[in-house]
Amino acid sequence: MNIIIFGPNGSGKGTQGDLIKEKYHLAHIESGAIFREHISEGTELGKQAKAYMDRGDLVPDAITIPMVLETLKTHQKDGWLLDGFPRNPAQAEQLWDALKKSDLKLDYVVEIFLDRKTAKDRIMGRRLCANNPNHPNNIYIDAIKPQGNACRVCGGGLTARGDDQDENAINKRHGIYYDGKNGTLAAAHFFKKLAGAGKTRYIELDGAGNINEVKEKLLKELT
Repeated sequence: MNIIIFGPNGSGKGTQGDLIKEKYHLAHIESGAIFREHISEGTELGKQAKAYMDRGDLVPDAITIPMVLETLKTHQKDGWLLDGFPRNPAQAEQLWDALKKSDLKLDYVVEIFLDRKTAKDRIMGRRLCANNPNHPNNIYIDAIKPQGNACRVCGGGLTARGDDQDENAINKRHGIYYDGKNGTLAAAHFFKKLAGAGKTRYIELDGAGNINEVKEKLLKELT
């Protein structure tokens, strides 16, 4: 099973991605990890990408797409979950063409949608437990609201990540994602059109629901 997953930061994409990965034993392929892998292994594509990155330039799609494709090919047997790429409709179209040329099937595209204000509140409301950072605590979500300044699971002290409180950084990331013309959401909708033509399947999930509700709908759609 091969899947691409989309969703804004704060939508629960990471949580649902982990659930898919574990249930179906898929390789979770994140775009940043692809660059790190190619650079650390000293591949020709990695060397080319590093030259751009060392100059502070964006790595062009002509290098990025082949890197992504090579990584997907290595996990062709067991299947993969691609997260964080593509980020715009041009990349989506190029990736689709590359998948077709390599006879790699794209079984599902998952979009977790959530309005921008709720996504922002969720990010800024996240709190980390001193005993276990995986304990879910969020001051804006009733189901996982902490007990004052104490973790709802174990009572440990809570802190907020600095980047979760950087409103300008959040707005910048969301500005890229929610751009329905040139951004990541437009990339997702490129695949939605393909699904309408019967070339893949497109699953839409309301990220406003709780984790279990979203999970149950997702697993039902994947079967």
